[in-house]
Amino acid sequence: MARINLLDTRTTNFGDLIGHGKIYRVPPFQRDYSWNEENWEDLWQDILLLHNNPDSSHYMGALVLQRSSTSDKEFTIIDGQQRLATLSIIAIAVIEKIQKLVDQEEREEEKQANQERQEILKRTYLSDKDPRSLRYSSKIILNENNNDFYQSNLINLRRPLNIRSLSKSNQLLWQAFQYFSNHLGELEDVIQSGEKLVEFLTDTIARRLLFIQINVEDELNAYTVFETLNARGIELSSTDLLKNYLFSLFQGPDDLQEAQRQWKRIINTVQMEKFPEFLRYYLSLQQTRVRRERLFKVVREYVKNAQQAFELLDQLENYSSLFIALGNPNDEFWRDTPENPPYIRELELFRVKQAYPTLFAAYGKFSPGDFTRLLKLVCILSFRYTIVSSLNPNELETLYNKVAIAIAKGEITSPRHVFDNLRSVYVSDEKFLQDFSLLSISTRGQKKKLVRYILCKLEADASGIEVNEDSFSIEHILPESLSSEWQQNFSDTQLEEMVCRIGNLTPLEPPLNRQVGNESYPIKREVYQQSVYKLTRDILAEEWTPDTLATRQRGLAQRATHIWRSDFLS
Repeated sequence: MARINLLDTRTTNFGDLIGHGKIYRVPPFQRDYSWNEENWEDLWQDILLLHNNPDSSHYMGALVLQRSSTSDKEFTIIDGQQRLATLSIIAIAVIEKIQKLVDQEEREEEKQANQERQEILKRTYLSDKDPRSLRYSSKIILNENNNDFYQSNLINLRRPLNIRSLSKSNQLLWQAFQYFSNHLGELEDVIQSGEKLVEFLTDTIARRLLFIQINVEDELNAYTVFETLNARGIELSSTDLLKNYLFSLFQGPDDLQEAQRQWKRIINTVQMEKFPEFLRYYLSLQQTRVRRERLFKVVREYVKNAQQAFELLDQLENYSSLFIALGNPNDEFWRDTPENPPYIRELELFRVKQAYPTLFAAYGKFSPGDFTRLLKLVCILSFRYTIVSSLNPNELETLYNKVAIAIAKGEITSPRHVFDNLRSVYVSDEKFLQDFSLLSISTRGQKKKLVRYILCKLEADASGIEVNEDSFSIEHILPESLSSEWQQNFSDTQLEEMVCRIGNLTPLEPPLNRQVGNESYPIKREVYQQSVYKLTRDILAEEWTPDTLATRQRGLAQRATHIWRSDFLS
């Protein structure tokens, strides 16, 4: 593996970063400014701690910068734009307070001193005046959506005429300025003196807010840095990095605008935080073992020009709706195929995503009927392999990846052919029966839905009547809270192990469930006969012991073996 050259990795502060004529640019298509009051409050509290403890400092995290190929004083901000922009806004708020002192001061000598302080701070933290326009421009240049407002309004202390007409991100920029200006006004020991205001900015903020500065040579190295940084927002940053790379391949403004529109549609569908996961499943249609941390490298390897970038965006847009729908049985995507949502709900319940590449490939290649049959197969295989037998999911992911590639190439053309290729991970009836006979699932939290699902399936098979999962309570025959009568038949270890065994659980109407509570087994058995649920009425043993519980569960396991069985077994 080639050695990564990280240049000038060092500890620095805001004052050093912004000084010495250096300029920082946010990539034109990087995310807009997005910090809100929660972020501002966190930063302000950190600054107040520094203000009240003169010997302290505060670590602000890592900045990832890419140095310009033409100037050693110009940098692209790969990661850190929100922090740098916000600190610059605080500097603007300090300068505004000094301007107010200038406006209010009657003594000419003090007025001139504050004017001079203001000019020095502007040159230090913003920039010198443009000799033609006599306006200040920032040492930090924001993205294309934020920079005009930032330069024209914030740096020049011009209140926008109509705040509501601004874009959301520009509203946030203005609100950030107002937030820090208001809080600065509450520091009575600072606000009355230009000298104190300067000290607050240059000493507290510029000197004692510390960063790790990491300079990288190119986008690929920047992505590698993201893999190793343990910081919030890493997925957003790596996604932005990929977006910037794709956009850099478009030369003409028309192509670029179309790519921007397409990217926005994809992100609006998939959502930014899920994009890396979505991209990995898509790339798994062509490559084996695509790791999350190599997504950017994989794209760089085969997307080299505008045409290939458009092809990638087209494909991502095509699959984006399917990706979201696979995690939501109520999605409009399934409107014309009402037979699919029950299986989508099972995938969601089982938390199965390893099959997504296979489902991606099959949706475009199989008929609607075959796609439904494939969904059913995936659910059955997942229930056996993951839920009941608790086997290693890594093998599943590898096989689904290979099957997806084969479907995409036209080498696998039917659900039966998929099953043939997944036969090695289809748990045998013998093992499934054995594992189900010992299955124990907690009835608390998210697992409770899984227990309801299993009991519904078992009851529907026993009675021939479909059951609403929300219509019953989960009855623990051996109760969770025990009386002395129950302790006669179960040891302490058995009590703990068996209370959530599937053989100890049964559906029961809520009023009957409340009636039996923690009563003894003979009383419960009598009430069970009043239930509409056949599974419950079938509980007829003279006493409830570890042996009778195990016997009942073996019977349920035999029923389960044919309920969750592949249609493609000969």
